[in-house]
Amino acid sequence: MRSKKERIHQALSFEIIGILIVTPLGSLIFDMPLSDIGVIGLFSATIATLWNYVFNILFDHGMLRLYGHVQKSTLNRVAHTLLFEFGLLLILLPLIAAYLSITLKAAFMMDIYLVVFYLIYTFIFTWVYDRFYPVST
Repeated sequence: MRSKKERIHQALSFEIIGILIVTPLGSLIFDMPLSDIGVIGLFSATIATLWNYVFNILFDHGMLRLYGHVQKSTLNRVAHTLLFEFGLLLILLPLIAAYLSITLKAAFMMDIYLVVFYLIYTFIFTWVYDRFYPVST
């Protein structure tokens, strides 16, 4: 399993790269001021970083219990990505709606675009990260 230092590095790398991509892209797609998307991006990234850290520990412990190792198959990676994003959606949706003064439905529709981006990004990031920083067994 990864050390605490490795998990922090992974979570911070994920969020920094993600926010650098999604903030200007979100501003263009949603036709909103960069500052609003930036604020949402910063607090979302902070919450997501904490969730990433906790979720990856829980997921690895689940994998150890079920399989006896933490090496992820493609199916494990898909499950990892979907479960991570669903949990994050539940946490962030009411916060985004409140900050932008929009309905939960509007925030949900906005979030769908972000989820699609992050589903793809999470899968690619964790795969590449695992290749550059293999899990010690």
